[in-house]
Amino acid sequence: MKPAHLAAVGLGLLLAGCQLVGPDYHLPKDAALQRPDVQGEFAGEGTNVISAPVPADWWKLYQDPKLNELVRQALASNTDLRVAAANLSRARAQVEQAQSAGGWSGSAKAGAQRLQESGEAFLLADKVPVANVGDLGISTSYQFDLWGTLQRGIEAAQANADATQAAADTARITLVADVVRAYTQVCAANEEHHIAEQSLQLQAQSTRLTQQLRDAGRGDETQVTRSETQFKSLRAELPRYEALRQSGLFRLSMLLAKPLDQLPSGVATCAELPQIAQLLPVGDGAALLKRRPDVRQAERHLAAATAQIGVATGALYPDISIGASIGTVGIIDNLGTAPTNRWGFGPLLSWTIPTNGSRARIREAEAATQGALAKFDGVVLNAIRETQTSLVQYTALLQRRDALAEAEASARTAADQTHQFFQAGRESFLADLQATRVYTDMRAQLSAANTQVAMSQIDLFLALGGGWESGRTQAATHAKP
Repeated sequence: MKPAHLAAVGLGLLLAGCQLVGPDYHLPKDAALQRPDVQGEFAGEGTNVISAPVPADWWKLYQDPKLNELVRQALASNTDLRVAAANLSRARAQVEQAQSAGGWSGSAKAGAQRLQESGEAFLLADKVPVANVGDLGISTSYQFDLWGTLQRGIEAAQANADATQAAADTARITLVADVVRAYTQVCAANEEHHIAEQSLQLQAQSTRLTQQLRDAGRGDETQVTRSETQFKSLRAELPRYEALRQSGLFRLSMLLAKPLDQLPSGVATCAELPQIAQLLPVGDGAALLKRRPDVRQAERHLAAATAQIGVATGALYPDISIGASIGTVGIIDNLGTAPTNRWGFGPLLSWTIPTNGSRARIREAEAATQGALAKFDGVVLNAIRETQTSLVQYTALLQRRDALAEAEASARTAADQTHQFFQAGRESFLADLQATRVYTDMRAQLSAANTQVAMSQIDLFLALGGGWESGRTQAATHAKP
């Protein structure tokens, strides 16, 4: 066949491929993400939250410089984020590998050997002389992606890289939430430890007064025993607060990948809970589903699974390429001369007859896509459930905290009035101590309630997926050449 005929055949084959194999990806119409009921306002919103955009750096709402520094250091040195960054680099390299498949490729070879060929291999009766044989050559080829198999591979690799980016975003917002939670735990433990010490001191005074009344014949041993039991019970609580404080510090040390003595100054002695002095912005369902990285990760896995159907389908069709080669093979002294030179060009068709499970692999890819869609729907519904649950719990804890605040205010008023009566001689010192102890107990309950509210705020922001936007911006910046 003449070279012109070969070129015509190759061009005809190229023009024949006008459609990508496998389905084009689009979000299914029946996906849970498309449902109107998950797109609107959150049920259960009250006076404690507003339907405003969730800020990227939500922890800055606390306006706490120590907390901001903890988060900054954690984002710079956390080991989980380093693992996520390595996974992302690997996924991007896999995209580059997919993009480099097909198209132009080339090779070169050079070799020399002392060779004894078989005479009979060349249908010769005599022995072929031993000779120094050389082989030099270069070749190039271009593989056509007529069926779009390689393009589907690129789509799958890119979707997997996007899913890996989403996983890195999840690691980032989880890290921030863990840092805020550990810092809050340290502050809460210090505050509650201080209140517990005050209660212990008041109980010690009450115990001494009860003993004095017993010794003076104005009380009995049962009252003393009861007071001592209360004192010992309060004293037994102190190690728990210290353990909570230390575990919070150890958690921060791990999250920041730094020893305890290198944590920012003032963190270990924090004795006031971080508070947000505004209504919490929670957005709506549509914004939530666009913002949460686990939803984006599940959607990208669905896209990758869909592309894999095309990759599996492409195995049914032949691989077609066109190539050229030039070289010289023969006795070393004769290399480059006309008798040893060779060259060639033309198309190459390679086809594995689809009898080795190719169609089963297509069905496998289709089933994997259905599974990815089901998982995607589950992630979407779980995101709504987590947010709704966090909102309800946050509202309930706020109501409980407000009720305890009213009780604490009443106990403080009662303690002040009893102390005034004591100073006027109208109440005993023991009654004054008991009223003060009741007030201190209410302070402890209110402090614990404030801790629960603070932890619930963190859970709510984590459910809302706040904080991933900055991670995507930073990743995009680093990815630029």
